[in-house]
Amino acid sequence: MTADAVGTVEICGALARLRRVTGLPVAFGGLVESGRPQIRISELSGTTTAALRSLAVTSGSGLGGKAVALARPCAVTDYSSSRRISHEYDVPVAAEGIRAVLAVPVVVRRRVRGVLYGALRSARPLGDRTLDAAVAVARDVEQALVVRDGARELLAAARPERTVPEGGAAWEQVREAHAALRALAPRIADPRLRAELLSACGLLTAPPRAGSVTLAPREVDVLSWVAAGATNAAVAERLGIGPETVKGYLRSAMRKLGAHTRGEAVTAARRAGLLP
Repeated sequence: MTADAVGTVEICGALARLRRVTGLPVAFGGLVESGRPQIRISELSGTTTAALRSLAVTSGSGLGGKAVALARPCAVTDYSSSRRISHEYDVPVAAEGIRAVLAVPVVVRRRVRGVLYGALRSARPLGDRTLDAAVAVARDVEQALVVRDGARELLAAARPERTVPEGGAAWEQVREAHAALRALAPRIADPRLRAELLSACGLLTAPPRAGSVTLAPREVDVLSWVAAGATNAAVAERLGIGPETVKGYLRSAMRKLGAHTRGEAVTAARRAGLLP
């Protein structure tokens, strides 16, 4: 599945969640087109016409364009009469019969990737509670896209044609990405997405040998960061656990691997196919 297709799937799912958590009857959205400063509205939920479908919204224009340009949420009480936005898209908005509208950008790695809209068919203020709920939905989309982007990067790094030497700086970046994504996995609520990420991480490691040592997931997480050169304090911060807990996991992993130092533990874990 291409990056754009993945993004479209996430946008589609987000619109249903946005309507559910905000109570807004209409939601729509789309992705920023690659190489072009515009959003293409591709997904509609609760609409009664096709007036908004495939609409291209230029950065800076209209409400969504303003959200893209500022990289922050924007809202208007009455779209057609608002003086806070430009009015290039009044005709399709009026055709759909929406008045109060919010637009929340989906920002990944400091780049706007898409916009989620929610709307009412009456001119009423959209309170902070509604806006906060919409922002939370956008954050979920951002997290999903970060994870899927990372998984694709790991898959690319794991391809047989990869020519990056294992001792080179580029390979060290792959190892750091592997550790970061493993640290992110426990915070993903969607079990399928979490499993997909961990499966992609596993493609970077050698096939486990028969009878090799088995480590607990958190022991692998800790060793992943140790392998990337992180101190115990840095590992604790990355994983959101205490330094003493990090030491406990590290001691346990070293014992299982028969290692006496951090470096020996990392080497043994790599030989066992537990680390890239």
